[in-house]
Amino acid sequence: MITPSTPTTPSAPAPSGTVPFERTVPPAAAAFTDLLAAEWIKMRSLRSTYWLLALSAVVAIAINVNGVHSDLPYIDQSHPPVPGEPPYLYDPLFHGLSSIAADVMALAAAAFGAITVFGEYATGMIRTTFAAVPDRRAVIKAKVVLVAATSLLLGVVVSVTSFFTVNAMLSSRHVGLSIDDPGCLRAVVAYALVVPVCALTGMAFGAVLRHATASIVAVVGLLFLLPLLFGGDRYRFLKEIGNHLPLAAQARLALNPEASTSLGAHPGTVTGSWIALAGWALVSVITAVTVVRRRDV
Repeated sequence: MITPSTPTTPSAPAPSGTVPFERTVPPAAAAFTDLLAAEWIKMRSLRSTYWLLALSAVVAIAINVNGVHSDLPYIDQSHPPVPGEPPYLYDPLFHGLSSIAADVMALAAAAFGAITVFGEYATGMIRTTFAAVPDRRAVIKAKVVLVAATSLLLGVVVSVTSFFTVNAMLSSRHVGLSIDDPGCLRAVVAYALVVPVCALTGMAFGAVLRHATASIVAVVGLLFLLPLLFGGDRYRFLKEIGNHLPLAAQARLALNPEASTSLGAHPGTVTGSWIALAGWALVSVITAVTVVRRRDV
């Protein structure tokens, strides 16, 4: 038996001169993980970053190890007392996490952070990036996360390797320290954290100046020349300003509380030094995000 089919009513034709309505789905915004992956590809494509970061880490560790190795023959020797000064005690923190190696890492990290920003502006790739991802704030946030994580990893490697290597060497002279000793964990953490702080500071300069030479010169001026203006002990208010510069704050946190090493008159406080490092990182991130989002390409 054949059942009759149900008649269907044909749809009315669209009026002449009109276009039938079609629902369009807007393209999905790029996920943050996709932005991180894109920035990682850009970073890996620059071989200079490999050499910059790897060589700076090797050089920093070598400076710390060589400095302590050179001190080994003289640690057991007696040192004549200096009038008005406490008896001399060898400070493994001061020599094992040296300021020279910290300066090397700070400069390399700042240059690395600046390159990640001004490199795209110099090549014009930033236009392609913003055409693919119009959300500029998301792009620069991805750069910030990647630069901070990479430089932090580098700082941890240098800090931990230097501390345990040099103190293993000093154990034969019975002056080596343990990570549980007073001030040691704080010093190791600060030695590692100053690297991403300087990297983010370099990013801020790269975003503001967008020029290779100008960015590097500005970073060198901030990290190494500006402290000379605020490093004297004569005027306390100038010394207080200098205490809150990145490398000065790191040096205060690396000070061994049980050693005779001194930072001169009006040294910074531990709390103020932690706040200074956090403040430099926060201000640098805000500056980079704001400048990239509001300025034209």
